[in-house]
Amino acid sequence: MTNTDSDNSREWAAQAYALLKKRQEEQKQELQKKEEQKQELQKQEEQKQELQKKEEQKQEFSNNINDTELGEFDDNFTWSAMVLAAQGKKLNQISIDEIDWLTKLKRGLEETRKGFVTELLEKLGDDPLNPESLDDLETLLIRADVGMDSTDKVISALRKKLNEEVVGAEAGIKFLKKELKIIIDKPIKSSGSDLLVPKKGKLNVWLLVGVNGVGKTTTLGKLAYLSSNSNYKTLIAAADTFRAAAVEQLKIWGERSNVDVISNQSKNADPAAVVFDAINSAKKRNIDLLLVDTAGRLQTKNNLMDELAKIKKIIDKKVPDAIVESLLVLDASQGQNGLKQAKSFAKSANLSGAIITKLDGTSRGGVSLAVSEEVNLPIRFIGAGEGIKDLRPFNSYEFIEAMLADK
Repeated sequence: MTNTDSDNSREWAAQAYALLKKRQEEQKQELQKKEEQKQELQKQEEQKQELQKKEEQKQEFSNNINDTELGEFDDNFTWSAMVLAAQGKKLNQISIDEIDWLTKLKRGLEETRKGFVTELLEKLGDDPLNPESLDDLETLLIRADVGMDSTDKVISALRKKLNEEVVGAEAGIKFLKKELKIIIDKPIKSSGSDLLVPKKGKLNVWLLVGVNGVGKTTTLGKLAYLSSNSNYKTLIAAADTFRAAAVEQLKIWGERSNVDVISNQSKNADPAAVVFDAINSAKKRNIDLLLVDTAGRLQTKNNLMDELAKIKKIIDKKVPDAIVESLLVLDASQGQNGLKQAKSFAKSANLSGAIITKLDGTSRGGVSLAVSEEVNLPIRFIGAGEGIKDLRPFNSYEFIEAMLADK
């Protein structure tokens, strides 16, 4: 074989090798692609099942009385329907009740939105985000009581994105929604439970704590209604014995919800004794959920915390296997004062979640984010209205969409 033949053979062999190598790589890529598609399908199926499971849970612990009238076909209806569709709802699964609630939530957050999205969009117009608009956004976030920590996180994430690409106003709002949702979802995910519902087969005891004036007793009454209408056997313990009006209030709520109230009529009765009696009654009746109203203000903060510790001790002793939740009720309109209360109670009351009330009409709806970020409390329920049906399980997607709706 001549050198020329040898060179040609080598060249042919090299080409053959390159071709086979290419074919092998293509086969590998094809297999990898198929595997990725398979994994993606599995993931989608798992997400679908998870969504269905959450939906079933939500339906289980939501108001099942569909006596709400259908309103106008307007922007609010369209927006609410789109929010439900974005979460995977089918046409035949949408209820008037859900549309009504989302409309109320959007209206409730209107003041927060006005001083926030509307102003931001007016300043931006059709221009992309720039360092100056980030400064404006920072001011607006702080003004909405989102809190310094949450604001810093969001602004840092946006600044990083701006360094990488041009961000228009619409894309900026979309990115903002995503970042705020991450903040508000973090403590919920850490808790291991996306939705707080009573566990069947055990006694669930939910202690409602918070200072006077935040709507604690009213919130408990609405929770009783929500629970009772979701077919959980429910009982109320009127353990705020230092405020006679609270006991009377709860009795009225109990009648509306067809839920019994355990109370002690004597002046300044021992709250722990009321809880003791309520637990005995709950055990006899096989109650699913015992809702406990606690005192909002005693002579000093220490007395209040001692009282809560005493109640907790009674629960641990009487029903050691009970599932106990300590839920802090906060008035959204109190903004930073509400955040201070959350920090104070979190140190002493072993909190497991928060309920945000009075979201309707406040410009400080952003405090929900501050509570999530700075106190690490999962938000479990929100109230946006005075009616008995105006308290619902918290849904971060719906909340952020309502807070940042551009119409």
